[in-house]
Amino acid sequence: MRPSAVRLLNILVPVKRAVDYSVKIRVNPQQTGVDLNVKHSMNPFDEIGVEEAVRLRERHKDQVKSIKAVTIGPPKAIEILRSALAMGADSSIHVEIPENSPALEPLAVAKTLREIIKRQKEGVDVVILGKQAIDDDLGVTGQMLAGLLGWSQATFASKVEIDHAKKEALVTREIDGGGEEVRCRLPVIITTDLR
Repeated sequence: MRPSAVRLLNILVPVKRAVDYSVKIRVNPQQTGVDLNVKHSMNPFDEIGVEEAVRLRERHKDQVKSIKAVTIGPPKAIEILRSALAMGADSSIHVEIPENSPALEPLAVAKTLREIIKRQKEGVDVVILGKQAIDDDLGVTGQMLAGLLGWSQATFASKVEIDHAKKEALVTREIDGGGEEVRCRLPVIITTDLR
């Protein structure tokens, strides 16, 4: 009997276009919201997610098949995908929405990501996203996505290890007064914290 081929890991990293963290926020001239005619960049927590995915590939060279970045946003969001590709992602998906459409709610984002994951022919084993976006500070998309998919989740991750043989992720997460280790079965949703 021939041994079955071990399936390599596919990592999906959602990234968001947000007002750059160094920009001083101003009210728009109509006094109806934030002035968005300023510099935008990748959400810093999502940037940490891309970096962690690349680190996982560096540590587990022969076990990670692909890192795919995905964003949901206006045409200008393509610059965020270019940044993710420059950081080490292999490919990207852009779900384009009109420039003047209202910001998507976390549940809509989670449902869209669920459909993207379902349509991946080779499957997705690990989703790494930022714990929150700096523009709305909601921090619930990862948890909603895990709930919709019925997958394991580890939040506020500061360190991620994958045991490919056991199909597990060992995640060190930030808690008050230190760190906590959580062991999760693959597939898994991981939200990143600052460390």
